[in-house]
Amino acid sequence: MTKSLLCLGDSYTIGENVPLHESFPYQTIQLLRQLNMSFHAPEIVAKTGWTSFELMAHLNQIILEQHYDFATLLVGVNNQYRGLSIEDFAKDFELLLKKAIDVVGKNTKKVIVLSIPDWGVTPFAKERNEQQIFNEINAYNGVCELLAQKYQTHFINITDSTRKAKQDESLLAADGLHYSAKEHLVWAKLVADIISKNS
Repeated sequence: MTKSLLCLGDSYTIGENVPLHESFPYQTIQLLRQLNMSFHAPEIVAKTGWTSFELMAHLNQIILEQHYDFATLLVGVNNQYRGLSIEDFAKDFELLLKKAIDVVGKNTKKVIVLSIPDWGVTPFAKERNEQQIFNEINAYNGVCELLAQKYQTHFINITDSTRKAKQDESLLAADGLHYSAKEHLVWAKLVADIISKNS
């Protein structure tokens, strides 16, 4: 039976500035198909610039399939970028996590939370306070990880990998802010590994 993957998020889930098929959701599916696993193309509910609240508001307006086999959640960078309340983010993120758990039939091992990339090391952020962004991203990711632990979902730290872009610009897309297909593949391998072990 062909399986399904729902990916919730923002520009990092879309794969801003890379072709759609090079985004981490599509590369994840390609890796799984190479393992002879049957998967539909990923369903992506994400938009560049979305905060956790905007993602939740959109989910409340659309009708999803009744069931997905797996779901990923990667959101929060725009909350941090806009200087929004981390307490509000925690409330939003918990609702989003519950939504993701619901659509996979309440099997928490089918939900994968990805940590927020650190854009503070990118050329886009060169006029900004790198240490402040580092600290704030860590704080947001602390919320994500705690909630993932609370609900016993998977949590993948991709932040450390994204920080390598400070020395390796091949990990960045042309806009100097988002990530290249090479970095999306790093994330996809981690996601595909979890999916293959929990199928």
